[in-house]
Amino acid sequence: MKVSISGIRGIFGNDFTLKDVMRFCTNFSKLVESKKCIVAMDTRPSSKMILDAASATLMENGIDIYNLGMVPTPVAFRESRNFTSGLMITSSHNPLQWNGLKFILKGRIINEKELKVVTTKQENLKTKIGSETNIQSKYVEEAYNLIGKKSDAKVTVDIGGGAAKDIAPNLLEKIGCNVKTINDDINQVSRGPDPTTDDLDELVSNTNEQDLGFAFDLDGDRLVVVKDGKKQSPDVTLGLGIVKALELGYKKFVLSLDTSISIEKYITKMGGTVQRSAVGESNVIELMLETKSQAGGEGSSGGFILPEFNYCRDGILTCGFIASMHGTKPMDDLLNFMKNYHQKRDKVEIDSKVHDRVIEKLLDKMKKQYNEIITLDGIKAIIDDNTWVLVRKSNTEDVIRISAESNELEKTRNIFQQVKDLVKQSYEEVK
Repeated sequence: MKVSISGIRGIFGNDFTLKDVMRFCTNFSKLVESKKCIVAMDTRPSSKMILDAASATLMENGIDIYNLGMVPTPVAFRESRNFTSGLMITSSHNPLQWNGLKFILKGRIINEKELKVVTTKQENLKTKIGSETNIQSKYVEEAYNLIGKKSDAKVTVDIGGGAAKDIAPNLLEKIGCNVKTINDDINQVSRGPDPTTDDLDELVSNTNEQDLGFAFDLDGDRLVVVKDGKKQSPDVTLGLGIVKALELGYKKFVLSLDTSISIEKYITKMGGTVQRSAVGESNVIELMLETKSQAGGEGSSGGFILPEFNYCRDGILTCGFIASMHGTKPMDDLLNFMKNYHQKRDKVEIDSKVHDRVIEKLLDKMKKQYNEIITLDGIKAIIDDNTWVLVRKSNTEDVIRISAESNELEKTRNIFQQVKDLVKQSYEEVK
């Protein structure tokens, strides 16, 4: 089981069970001051069973439940603002046999202090039993009002068998797009759950006569764009969301440490400012709140965040933003600007029990090789104004992630391979 501010995740029936669900939900009840909580789920085979157990536990602890049913994570976060708390049953982009819990307070994912409450043994509240009400979301209408533009773009949406099935096409059709969907059977899907790592061959082939393609993960917070017959990097998704934010007049941004330097340079070129946070949705949002920043996100996950609308990665809103800008000069300018930078991302499978020791060994090696080292989150080496490499342990998988970028393709490849070899060497030393 992986327990972090990104949520609680595990292989259901193995290291994540209904007993765990009831324990964590009992603890979460202590944080629900309003005694009201929305609940929702993605399309994983185990999600309905977990939702029922979680709902019963929350009600047993005096919490009134407002059930959204099967909806994307951004919808759950948006609606939780009306009830002060929420629970999303999902493990996002992890494989189908995984599942998990995302706990939401005041429209945002819980922080480290609140996570400690959720994971520390608590007693039942011994109060009256809560009630359950089924509710409908006004997400599409509210997102449409924010987007503020019509679009006649021809779009293919790869649902990925996930919870974006109805919401994303409805939003795109509402703004005027001609929408075609693929992989929209929630019981069967022909690609992996994470669009950032899947080749998306079916979507690419289905966009030959379309303007845009959009691919979602199972809970709809991650988004990858296909344009001009090519799968774009996750950073492009974030970059295009930033273009819309700049268009709306926003100037203060937070980007995760692993986001493309091209996006930071584009923001400063357009008169904006950028601060960098540790990787992770909750870390980005925490810095946004501290600095009163207006937008930002994570490049590696294709995650654009607009706090005015949602304190989470919002792939649904972002697809509407991007479609509304189709064919505009700012959109083309950003894409041309980002073409000058080359990224490489990969992961090395390493048991999380030894992550810290591997990172410690690696730090010694990288300090000898690179002059500028940042340890805000893992180890980031700044090679020059256009080149960096980052190594960090994953919060959601038994892997160590490596990211590299430069404005020279061969330089990106060489630095990435050098550091990947150092990671493997460090792992061998601690095994």
